[in-house]
Amino acid sequence: MDNALKFYIDGQWVAPQSTTTLPVINPATEEVIGTVAIGDEQDVDRAVKAARRAFESFSQTSIDERAALLEKIIAVYKRRMPEIAEAVSKEMGAPMSLASAAQAPSGLGHLMHALKALKAFEWEKDVGRSRVVHEAIGVCALITPWNWPLNQIAAKVAPALAAGCTMVLKPTEIAPLNAILFAEVLHEAGVPAGVFNLVNGDGPGVGTALSKHPEVDMVSFTGSTRAGVLVAQNAAPTVKRVTQELGGKSANIILDDADFSKAISAGLFSCTSNTGQSCNAPTRMLVPMSRMDEAAAIAKAAAAKVTVGDPNSAETKAGPVVSKMQFDKIQALIQKGIDEGAKLEIGGTGLPEGLSKGYFVKPTVFSHVTNQMTIAREEIFGPVLSIIGYQDDADAVRIANDTPYGLSGYVQSGDIERARKVARQIRAGNIHVNGAGVDPGSPFGGYKQSGNGREFGVWGLEEFLETKAILGYHPAVAA
Repeated sequence: MDNALKFYIDGQWVAPQSTTTLPVINPATEEVIGTVAIGDEQDVDRAVKAARRAFESFSQTSIDERAALLEKIIAVYKRRMPEIAEAVSKEMGAPMSLASAAQAPSGLGHLMHALKALKAFEWEKDVGRSRVVHEAIGVCALITPWNWPLNQIAAKVAPALAAGCTMVLKPTEIAPLNAILFAEVLHEAGVPAGVFNLVNGDGPGVGTALSKHPEVDMVSFTGSTRAGVLVAQNAAPTVKRVTQELGGKSANIILDDADFSKAISAGLFSCTSNTGQSCNAPTRMLVPMSRMDEAAAIAKAAAAKVTVGDPNSAETKAGPVVSKMQFDKIQALIQKGIDEGAKLEIGGTGLPEGLSKGYFVKPTVFSHVTNQMTIAREEIFGPVLSIIGYQDDADAVRIANDTPYGLSGYVQSGDIERARKVARQIRAGNIHVNGAGVDPGSPFGGYKQSGNGREFGVWGLEEFLETKAILGYHPAVAA
């Protein structure tokens, strides 16, 4: 990849000020597949200043101009989507089937929804004699994770462009190659110099420098709750707007009138999709206590069907987790579940049978879990399902809400009104009823320690806007 050792600043691929580099590891093979430059404060300052210069003109562009720009980006992205999907698969381990059907297309979806929101948004309106207008917030620092890289990059870049903002993107240093391709897409589409800038680096270096920088007006961050707290602390002295999409420990309530075979199998597959590396994964399955063994047997049978292995194989349903560090963390938490007395139904520690290298994790199901066990409290970020028993609907809601997180929730029932009633009681930002998927046109974000602010659609656009009241815009009419 020609631009891996460069940064995209002020419309050009430039050499970094820093001399630090980092290898990119294929988690399926443990082999180095590339090397990227790692930036420092000087690189960040250069990018932020380019974005600040560009803001003066780009913030004044018309809706039609920004819509035309997004349309060009969409056209180029579509053409380059196969190589983007391949990069995602190689650097973070997603099966090619998932990378091609979901990972890369998710970026396209956000570009298209941002374009739709841009055209439909009410940018100005009269309130009495005043005119209320919405304007771009300014220079934005965008910090994105590795688990759904294009999804999170596009969910920030697209609405920021639609709003008229300029920006500096710091993608994950673990899976950065897809972000370089994304920057190439924007360059080819003709994004004006300085509007979009890319600086690779780690959190303590580039992430901290961006969140502290006095000329950054907003930070949009997706990652762990621990890192989100640090971002907010770094941004506080300059009173930036900070939006965060953080961790999750989502409950999947299987009500007693649900189709158990269908609901539990689907819940297991959702939990293990993307090898469990989704912040909104339904990792706590709540079932009637009296039907615990029945539920465990169904989940165990479903987990046995999840083929783990080579991401390039059409048979593979789960690839590796992203890194050795992540693998070790998951192994320790699985062992913790065993030590704390949860019943291991299938899976466990160690590599799956037939695999001798790569960061592969056995799809694991624990039953008879209590909500106070470590595996029910901590975000594992791997293909590990905890099945917890409840007494009645009220108890299920209580358990679902007994978590510091509040990103997503799931409810399965044969009675839609009953499902809706339970859904309204769950303290989370996104509730999936009877298998409904993520909707990129609806708001996405969390309660409590799952973050603040919303992404996707018009709600994502609003996060990048300031609201101004021009008083006396309409002169008083003489009596």
